[in-house]
Amino acid sequence: MAKRRKGRPINGVLLLDKPYEMSSNHALQAVKRIYFAQKAGHTGALDPLATGMLPICLGEGTKFSQFLLDTDKTYQVTAKLGIRTTTSDADGDIVSEKTVEVSDEQLASALDSFRGTTKQVPSMYSALKYQGQPLYKYAREGIEVPREARDITVYSLELLRFESDEVELKIHVSKGTYIRTIVDDLGELLGCGAHVANLRRLAVGNYPIANMVTLPQLEVLLEQATSQEITPSQLLDPLLLPMQSAVDGMPKVFVDDMSANFLRHGNPVQAYKAPITGSVQVYIGDDENDETAEFIGVGFINDDGQVAPKRIVVV
Repeated sequence: MAKRRKGRPINGVLLLDKPYEMSSNHALQAVKRIYFAQKAGHTGALDPLATGMLPICLGEGTKFSQFLLDTDKTYQVTAKLGIRTTTSDADGDIVSEKTVEVSDEQLASALDSFRGTTKQVPSMYSALKYQGQPLYKYAREGIEVPREARDITVYSLELLRFESDEVELKIHVSKGTYIRTIVDDLGELLGCGAHVANLRRLAVGNYPIANMVTLPQLEVLLEQATSQEITPSQLLDPLLLPMQSAVDGMPKVFVDDMSANFLRHGNPVQAYKAPITGSVQVYIGDDENDETAEFIGVGFINDDGQVAPKRIVVV
């Protein structure tokens, strides 16, 4: 007999404001405990020293976390000039210290070199894997392994503040971009070295910063539910965004109940007005104006022009 999973089958996405010095996994486990959720997963780790938006997918929502991993991100970062570290942040050992003699013009020119599409070599302290092990494990053992430069795109880079040896930036980047590496490279361009003193993720894709909640806020709601003698879900669940928010912007197709059943059994189906290629959101319903349309997952257009199942919600 299969072991019954502990917790309740709650589905959705919570936008957590991850606190300073907490690992993303510890934050995930805290949310899972508060929601008493059967299943939970995050959508791209933030360093313990970083704060800000960490989408937590609950239940069937975990099936769509990969799509958030692949989306663009926006950060606010403070770079400390004059000190370069092993990890390119304040946690690392100091590699070099130099006098900061940087003009506004030099900084503007250096920043401009990062805008647009460029190549970036991932940090040895990243979670990228080499021969099955994350790079940071090699780095901690003092082992340098080969890394290929990857295309990244900086959609926008705004200078917020330049005072003495601190540079504060707001930066909107494509998936897989390492802000620590940008800051380290900036320091080398300026000839003085630099590291990340403070990092906050402001946005993931189109998720609004206004919807973020903190762990203390969630704990207060738990206490409030206890004092009011109501189930915590009545206060906690309204904070969740629908799981299809993870694939917002993806084209939608609509199918009937019979076609939905075929998809749930792994079979492709025809869908009216489906695009020619790519991934699609799949709903049971008539069209965009059908307020009762039910999201059942993500499909892709196969070589025959049919919608094939990719990530389907289990009901």
